Amino acid sequence: MAKEETNTPDHSEIYDLANRTSRSTVAVIDALTGRGAFKGEELSTIGQLRDQCLQSIQLCESYQQEQATESE
Repeated sequence: MAKEETNTPDHSEIYDLANRTSRSTVAVIDALTGRGAFKGEELSTIGQLRDQCLQSIQLCESYQQEQATESE
């Protein structure tokens, strides 16, 4: 039985870019924080940015898992 084709746009490229960008951002934040590059009053904003990146990574990984499951 042939698989039905849908007109659903392929978002895999943007998810891949967002995943890589978020991972790089987390790595940079962790490196800079370890070196004491931020002032105390900046830490909550930096922490929020890091948390947002982690959420983005989770969303991207969920999307990629769904795509892998659908293509099987």
